[in-house]
Amino acid sequence: MAMHSKIKVLLSTEGTYPFHQGGVSTWCDILVQELKSVDYMIYSVLMNPFVTQKFQLPSHASLIKMPLWGTEEPCEHLSVPFSDIYLAKRRTREKEVKQYFIPLFKQLVEELLAEIKSPQKFGSILLQLYQYFQTYEYKASFKTEATWETYKQIVLTVCNQAHSGIARPDVYSLIQSIGWIYRFMNIINTPVPKVHVTHAAAAAFCGIPCVLSKLLNNTPYMLTEHGVYLREQYLSLSKRAYTPFLSTFLMRFIHSITSLNYTFADQVSPVCQYNTRWETRFGVRPKNIQVIYNGVDPNIFIEAPAASQPAPTVVMVARVDPIKDIITFMRAAEVVLKQIPEAKFIVYGSVSVPSYYEECLELKNQMNLGDSFIFAGHTQNMAAAYQSGDVIALSSISEAFPYSVVEGMMTGKPVIATDVGGIAEALGDTGILVPPRDHEQLGQGIIKLLNDPELRFELGKDGRERALNFFTLERVLDLHLKSYIKMALRVQESAPAELRPAPAAMQKLYMDKAYSLQAHGLYEEAIRQFRLAIQATPYSVHVPLIFTEIAAIYNKLGQYDMVLQEMDKCQAYIEMMELKKPDTA
Repeated sequence: MAMHSKIKVLLSTEGTYPFHQGGVSTWCDILVQELKSVDYMIYSVLMNPFVTQKFQLPSHASLIKMPLWGTEEPCEHLSVPFSDIYLAKRRTREKEVKQYFIPLFKQLVEELLAEIKSPQKFGSILLQLYQYFQTYEYKASFKTEATWETYKQIVLTVCNQAHSGIARPDVYSLIQSIGWIYRFMNIINTPVPKVHVTHAAAAAFCGIPCVLSKLLNNTPYMLTEHGVYLREQYLSLSKRAYTPFLSTFLMRFIHSITSLNYTFADQVSPVCQYNTRWETRFGVRPKNIQVIYNGVDPNIFIEAPAASQPAPTVVMVARVDPIKDIITFMRAAEVVLKQIPEAKFIVYGSVSVPSYYEECLELKNQMNLGDSFIFAGHTQNMAAAYQSGDVIALSSISEAFPYSVVEGMMTGKPVIATDVGGIAEALGDTGILVPPRDHEQLGQGIIKLLNDPELRFELGKDGRERALNFFTLERVLDLHLKSYIKMALRVQESAPAELRPAPAAMQKLYMDKAYSLQAHGLYEEAIRQFRLAIQATPYSVHVPLIFTEIAAIYNKLGQYDMVLQEMDKCQAYIEMMELKKPDTA
């Protein structure tokens, strides 16, 4: 990797940044806006091309839009001349489709239907299809009678096998399922740009371009998991009225995608330890996992004034979505109002699922909550939203490491939340945890907090201290930049035996001093100690890591030219060590 320019990172998202609000989009925007030594290319997988962009990208970021629906032609989103599209269509004749496309399509369908997944094989199929679509046209390949007959034959054959676990489909289900393949796989019809590192925001379809980049260019792949995508899809599927065949087909399709991501990612960075139990279960090697907690800016989410609200107020900052279980929060409000009739409940957040919002409004009317329960919509002033409450609540049935909990803690407000995902890791012993879907316990916990000002103060104070110690924005940016640098430079944790001496005592001493100084904000002196550590043992395996630590400090100081210089030094060091390896030919 040439280090004469900034690191180029392909940040791939799905249904989030920069077109939708929410925790994942907040995380993306923090990285893109604050890591100015990184050139980001945002690869955004969208439901349709007509959504409004919610986040303004900085000058060092660009955008690739990949709409799954809402287009007549699969190439509408591509910036390619019409002549190229026309020629690709002309090349895609029945003979070429049968000779080149159908064999690959057959393998693709068989892998999607398989109960036991083969991620390496799946990746190879996707790569070959990607290369096929560099020459031949996507729609013309899928819309042939040969493709349809092949699909129907494979599906019916698999369904007729004993113990296949797949119900026999009707014609509608066959059409719907091949339509899903056609729409989702359009991602492999989109050119993948050359970058230094790829970074997916979920183990989902947005990881496909990252896998392709690794197979094409050996690009290191970093995967962040906010929620556990496979688990969330299982929860979501239970609420959909699909036929038995479609339900099984979709889950096996998604299982193929998640397994693909887990297999090819070089570093998997869940936002909480809770997620790692799923990742290791599905084959991610523990050495490839590095947890990076979400963090917030303490200069924005400042401690709230000590004054109480005019009425006892409980605030929830969450989108209106079934996964947030607003209905349980409403039923808890009913429990509270029986004892504290003057209490107010406010939900700040945009409507993610309109049908669910209508269900909430209908329940609100049935329960006669009136002005006691308010849907305030999305707010730009998040800190003020938290500060407007006496208590911060979250009633989700599934979470990873939600910003709303950490942001509430940072403002010094007591938090009560459901014990799901990484919420317990965030709160520690500074808040109240209740089981999900239990409105009675949630209500009683809120009553306890509203009736005890001293308890609210102590939990709020302890929560802010915990957030300042573990969940700051500075820590998040530092860990991500170091990950990018290590991956871009291919920094390895081990070296050949001949080049693997134990670190000298002086080097360890200098490094310990540097880390201590860095933790106290004494950055210039920390850099000096790191340089002394390099001088103490110049051929230590730790030297590339030290260069990345120095680069990260310069990034924190805003000295981006120096960041690039340190990266150049690291690359030169690695190349020198490669030359020193014994010839094994």
